[in-house]
Amino acid sequence: MIRLDPATANPAAPPTVPAWALAAGGASSDADAAFQAGAALATLDTLTRTQASWAGAWRQRQALKSAAASMRLVGRSEDEAALRDAWLLRPAGADPGPAGAILGAWRQLAAHPPIAHADRLEKIVDQLGLHWDGAALADLCTQIEHLATSRRSAPFAAAAIAAHIVATRPDSELLAWWLADLVLAQSLRWPRPLPFLVTQVFSPTFRSESGGKRIRPGEKNFERAVCVALVQAAAEACRLGGELSRRAERLLAVAPKLRAKGAGDVIFLLLNEDAVSGSLVTKNLSRFAARRLFERLQQLDAVRELSGRTTFRLFGL
Repeated sequence: MIRLDPATANPAAPPTVPAWALAAGGASSDADAAFQAGAALATLDTLTRTQASWAGAWRQRQALKSAAASMRLVGRSEDEAALRDAWLLRPAGADPGPAGAILGAWRQLAAHPPIAHADRLEKIVDQLGLHWDGAALADLCTQIEHLATSRRSAPFAAAAIAAHIVATRPDSELLAWWLADLVLAQSLRWPRPLPFLVTQVFSPTFRSESGGKRIRPGEKNFERAVCVALVQAAAEACRLGGELSRRAERLLAVAPKLRAKGAGDVIFLLLNEDAVSGSLVTKNLSRFAARRLFERLQQLDAVRELSGRTTFRLFGL
């Protein structure tokens, strides 16, 4: 029988962004946009600071969504399913390919504290398929540090770093959005960043009033667009948190019924990852035993099969 740590118990249902902040038509002024963004961030702040059992899976699912949005930004066609395959079906230690590397950058953002230093950024720009020299990365770290101590409101600090990146290197917009999430987390003193702003890049929020070209970082009305986009992105992240909370509750409820020796390891992974391979092998679990365990979890309605395949299957909350 699996013995569960009481600390893994789920807290109350996750909060939701107030309906008035999501009013149709967006904000009527810059001040309204900033006010609505503040309400959304207050809600999201509560959620990011909880010690929910499913918080790891939540952040990694947001990383997947951010990577999928990034594909369009860089002119690639991979969707969430293809990105999962690139990441999970490769041999251990193998290169996940360009799309998988971009997913890896977002996963790294979600898994570590919002700290920027030259070594970390050097690895990230490489994963994003960019090339920055050491001096440029050092200057970028200085700019991020300046924003962290400037007391600028979080949405405007995120907009500022994105605008700075694109002004410096127009070919680096993907890095601009990655850093926008990091700087937002710094400004709000979150323990981990939440990848989510880039998911709104192609929404109507970032279109000019005439419905024309997309508003890029640094262009007219960009700060207002960031505030409005932040509200929608926060609402979607909170809804995802609610869904994962219910699914995690079910998984933890059936956990004591599982007898497989490695079941505890699998439950830990399901609560902390976007998806887990159905052919997982651990020191306590063979491939055959893993398959039997996932079949049992499906029978108990405690996991979902995410690939839609009968082979090379992937499971998650």
